[in-house]
Amino acid sequence: MQLLAEPVSKLIDAFGALPGIGPKTASRLAYFLLRADAAVALNLATALQELKEKTLFCSVCFNIADRDPCPVCANPQRDQTIICVIEEPLDVQAIERTGEFKGVYHVLHGAISPMEGIGPDDLKIGELLRRIQKADSLNPIKEILIATNPKLEGEATAMYINRLVKPLGIRVTRIARGLPVGGDLEYADEVTLGRALTGRSDM
Repeated sequence: MQLLAEPVSKLIDAFGALPGIGPKTASRLAYFLLRADAAVALNLATALQELKEKTLFCSVCFNIADRDPCPVCANPQRDQTIICVIEEPLDVQAIERTGEFKGVYHVLHGAISPMEGIGPDDLKIGELLRRIQKADSLNPIKEILIATNPKLEGEATAMYINRLVKPLGIRVTRIARGLPVGGDLEYADEVTLGRALTGRSDM
């Protein structure tokens, strides 16, 4: 015998499928929406629908955007000769909050992780190399700043990219060790991350 109404059960299951949300949190969210004004649930439904319909990946940097190219890539004030390579779109926001970086980005959408079956071909590394090769001869890429997370996977990814880019005669740098080993960029405070950016070193 089913104790919950089917729509409630489906919503709890949907929330439970999200990362970091357990059964209790999923239930609390579902019951909050049940008790809340109808506008709250409708706003959430509209936001979810627009998330899938009105977002895309920038064809240059692969960050999530609502237009192509994204605002950073299309901004003439950004230094197009320095590319900051990061793992996830959330890392763009983390670095932008520091106000220290004036270049552009390249989002890999993950890191090399043999344990999880993620290899270089599963990431946007090939696209990074093509982007470097396509760079205007009047505005060539001068530096690749690798800002992958300071974990085993992030370090492996950084070393792999360094081996590919260094022979091209381009400076390859790594963010400084102001970040805790094993941490994520998105959780770093602005001061620590800002110092890591300004104190980056050659690989």
